[in-house]
Amino acid sequence: MKKLYQISCLGFLLLVLNTASAQDPNFSQFFSSPLTLNPAFTGKFFGSYRVAGNYRNQWPSIEKAYTTATASADFQIMKGQISANDTWGVGFMGYTDNSANGAVKFNYGSVSTAYHKGLDEDGFHQLGAGFQVTYANMLINTNMLKFQDQLTTAGFTGVTSEVFNSGVLKANYVDVNAGLLYNGSTNERNNFYFGVSMYHINRPKQQFTGANYILPTRTTVHAGTYFPVGQSTTLHLSGMQMFQGGASSTMLGAALQFNATPDDIKSTSLYVGSWMRFKDAIIPYLGLEFDDFRVGVSYDYNSSSLKTASMNRGGIEISLIYIRRPSSDKIVNCPKF
Repeated sequence: MKKLYQISCLGFLLLVLNTASAQDPNFSQFFSSPLTLNPAFTGKFFGSYRVAGNYRNQWPSIEKAYTTATASADFQIMKGQISANDTWGVGFMGYTDNSANGAVKFNYGSVSTAYHKGLDEDGFHQLGAGFQVTYANMLINTNMLKFQDQLTTAGFTGVTSEVFNSGVLKANYVDVNAGLLYNGSTNERNNFYFGVSMYHINRPKQQFTGANYILPTRTTVHAGTYFPVGQSTTLHLSGMQMFQGGASSTMLGAALQFNATPDDIKSTSLYVGSWMRFKDAIIPYLGLEFDDFRVGVSYDYNSSSLKTASMNRGGIEISLIYIRRPSSDKIVNCPKF
């Protein structure tokens, strides 16, 4: 009985697709996964290139219920051919989302580009537009599923009456995403931004064994800022509001940055903060920045009606961002949280 979460029938496959269509997988550290939040973030950083990785294990009290991981790389191009206050970025991303102990898998590959136009002579303000194309592959391994008619007093030892044409069901589609981003600063120690993105603009079709689902668009409005609150302390604030298929999610939070070497361009800092996903979870965050790296760890403490089943364990998440930054150059403030 310890794996009752695997009990299923053919309707389980339809439920998986319907759930996936209702809301995309997402990260609590949305600020550390720029290309899944808004294609307009492509190339928007202070440096020559950026590599980012994220891993999330949701509801760990249920073994491998949902595990999500992504890796991305983006960089700036045409620096000598466009205005010094403009930025043009190109990015690539791989993304995987597994559920039901790996029986259901969604894999994605994306290419994105964004152009950020300078709005003033000093380059403190930019308006950017981004575009992204994603190839998605869905896979269900029916051999790994357990069905209700297999359940006996000895466990899942019976033979199911469910019949599939293949032990592996596959489908794929092409997805189109886009976004806008405004970024600004008033001096070298602050930054503020506002963005909006839309994913699944073309409403791609998810299809398995005659069951068809049209993937609803996901619209996200997000914003953030940081500013000094002391000689070596900076306050970071950010939030987002997401809508998809009748579902919505609201996140707000803040982190304090304690800078151990405030006079260095490549400083060493400790981040301590917390975010909240309304009606769902409280998310404490701890981060460390050194040289060109920033590592972040967060944990979802579930506060919704699911807390009994999840034992308050919403999920652990780890992020890593590497930005190759120049050792001496004019600092360009960019979104961080």
